[in-house]
Amino acid sequence: MSFRIQPQPVARPNRCQLFGPGSNTKLFQKMADSAADVINLDLEDSVAPDDKPQARANVIQAIGDIDWGSKTLSVRINGLDTPYWYRDVVDLLEQSGDRLDQIMIPKVGCAADVYAVDALVTAIEAARGRDRKVSFEVIIESAAGLSHVEEIAAASPRLQAMSLGAADFAASMGMQTTGIGGTQENYYMLHGGARHFSDPWHWAQTAIVAACRTHGVLPVDGPFGDFSDDDGYRAQARRSATLGMVGKWAIHPKQIALANEVFTPSDEAVAEAREILAAMEAAKKSGSGATVYKGRLVDIASIKQAEVIVRQSEMIAG
Repeated sequence: MSFRIQPQPVARPNRCQLFGPGSNTKLFQKMADSAADVINLDLEDSVAPDDKPQARANVIQAIGDIDWGSKTLSVRINGLDTPYWYRDVVDLLEQSGDRLDQIMIPKVGCAADVYAVDALVTAIEAARGRDRKVSFEVIIESAAGLSHVEEIAAASPRLQAMSLGAADFAASMGMQTTGIGGTQENYYMLHGGARHFSDPWHWAQTAIVAACRTHGVLPVDGPFGDFSDDDGYRAQARRSATLGMVGKWAIHPKQIALANEVFTPSDEAVAEAREILAAMEAAKKSGSGATVYKGRLVDIASIKQAEVIVRQSEMIAG
């Protein structure tokens, strides 16, 4: 381990982030009643330009009027390349009270983007005497964003989470696909005449996870566009979880249960993790730094891996 200790991210359930447009008020109560850990009320892509002022007003009212329980309540503002974002921030912080937990900043391309929002938020909080500090989540959805991902991850102490926005990222990269996440039919290897499909998002996800873990930020997988394909969603979510991501977006209510299923450690996984910790504790008492568990070597690194699973389980249960 480096002399500079890797910081731990905020301890909060983040298995599923449910999105809903701010222009559709009928969805708000259903979102609050859902099993999603994080609610993202959207002012950006899902809201038409002419509807943005009303959507903003809808969201501000809903933040105060609806009981969101213990969920993390987040609002995705418009991008910094639009004329809408500053009014999103000002109105949200001046009119919505303290229930708002987080602002999601889309299409972040560099640390300066985060700094700009941070400066505005900090000024408003000081002027309004706001007690609770608003946290940030950013979306990496461009070539620039991925190129600068580590500096973005370190850009603000407000930053708690980072997501991959696959669709805009694909467009920025010039990728020949119209799908949102998942397997791409033309991205494969041939062996013995059989197609073996690779994951075109793997390298981007890995870069995001590494930057997030370096700076104590939660790495989150983004949307899966085909909400009729449960198996495809599960497969991508499992890949993301294996890489170290803590959750995934839901753009349809049926995806909530799928995300929670994948990102909640199973009873079997938790039991095995606890057994590994117990085996290593016994090994330490006997003066050994390693032992054998079910026919395989486990050592100090195994403790760290097992602790991740146990902590996640306990946090969700709590």
